[in-house]
Amino acid sequence: MNAWIGKTVLLMGLIVFVAIRAPYERRSKETKITESRRGAQETTLMVLMGIGCFVFPLIFIFSPLLSFANYRLHPVAFLGGIVCLIFGLWFFHRSHVDLGTNWSISLELREHHQLVTSGAYKSIRHPMYSAIFIYALAQALLLPNWIAGPCCFATFTLMFAFRLRPEEQMMLERFGPEYEDYAERTKRLIPGIW
Repeated sequence: MNAWIGKTVLLMGLIVFVAIRAPYERRSKETKITESRRGAQETTLMVLMGIGCFVFPLIFIFSPLLSFANYRLHPVAFLGGIVCLIFGLWFFHRSHVDLGTNWSISLELREHHQLVTSGAYKSIRHPMYSAIFIYALAQALLLPNWIAGPCCFATFTLMFAFRLRPEEQMMLERFGPEYEDYAERTKRLIPGIW
């Protein structure tokens, strides 16, 4: 199977990803930040994620720079990538809708911030992270390149590992027993598992 098919599908996915997030980014800029824990580590992790999820895939799609790491796109990987991409983007959209004005790209709390425990947040605490992991899996399956394919998964895993504890601590400090109860009845990423 030709790599341009996977490249085209992922490029469309990247466009949809940005289109889903853009209105929430605009809206979040209009809501006052009451607490921010965005330091050097958080900024570095966000830059790395941008490189892994956007820069390397776009280099692979539009240039031959990473062609030394290419391999043949298998039809099963392509179909699995499409399924992951569709589900990941749908779940990404759903988690944004459910979070509404409480969304922030970084470790920030906004004015009138509420603990969201319904919709996608009913059984897992971090559905947006789950959606990004599914999207990263789609990228790995759709881009037949040993660098561009898995780099989103690798960089997002790193970001998740360093961000999870500070984010949950911030929510615990803000919402106290309400967040403790929520954490006891939910899982982090996969309903009923973890």
